[in-house]
Amino acid sequence: MTVGLIYPAEDIVGESIVWDAPNRRLLWVDIVGKTIHSLAPATGEHKSWSTPELVTSIGLRKDGGAVVGLKQDVCLWDFDDRFRFLAKIEPDIPGNRLNEGVVGPDGAMWVGTMQNNIAPDGSPLEVTEATGRLYRCAADGSVAALSEDLFSLTNTFVWPTESRVITADTGENEIYCYDYDAEHQHLFHRRTIVSDFDRGLPDGSTMDTEGYIWNCRVVGGGCLLRLDPDGNIDRVVELPCTWPTSCTFGGETLDVLYVTSARFTMEADYLEANPIEGGLFAFEPGVTGSLPYRFG
Repeated sequence: MTVGLIYPAEDIVGESIVWDAPNRRLLWVDIVGKTIHSLAPATGEHKSWSTPELVTSIGLRKDGGAVVGLKQDVCLWDFDDRFRFLAKIEPDIPGNRLNEGVVGPDGAMWVGTMQNNIAPDGSPLEVTEATGRLYRCAADGSVAALSEDLFSLTNTFVWPTESRVITADTGENEIYCYDYDAEHQHLFHRRTIVSDFDRGLPDGSTMDTEGYIWNCRVVGGGCLLRLDPDGNIDRVVELPCTWPTSCTFGGETLDVLYVTSARFTMEADYLEANPIEGGLFAFEPGVTGSLPYRFG
């Protein structure tokens, strides 16, 4: 299969890509670039919006708008210059920020936090502690902590079933499976399903209709893993970028896999020789995906 560059976004940290089927477009964010992108693959039409601070994730709402994670706030957004505050995550931990955010099958925005690793000028900061946790933000603005477990760098939310959740800690190079008690909004029985895979670190993921998970391997991994919900690796797909960050199925029949990437920490001379880093890539993996869940 051939993986191709479809948009030279030059994202510092491209993330959180989602397929907006009614509008036949992709939406994703550049966290450090404080930008939200849209791209219609069929026409090449691209739009972008600036955000007032770090923008960490984006999901779709049932009413046609979007839900957006900023540095610590979850906001409602209608593709304009206004971000309507919904909830603040961890107001008592100013040194943390949001990272991963995905709308779940329950219609809530599931988000993860981490110690902030981005300086005001966009340069990297060292993560010195595992201070991140997992939360569920409902449409009424209520926030529930899902677990007492601490993460160094939260990533990935995939639901093989409504009572089973796959997530990851990038800093620990581990992918986990939890059971989920919806009545009490609680994750339990965490077990590690992938550990110490020797190419890069786990970042964002999506799931195909055969029940397999596609996981981006960031920080030099340069590939996608396809694995089953028990962590058995089925396939490794080589990518032309070294820091793939998130992925989603899209296109008219959801048969194209789109992948964002990052150029965070890369030197100017390396980027001059490798200008596609931070771009948006696509290929046909031979399987299809499902439409994303919507918030509300």
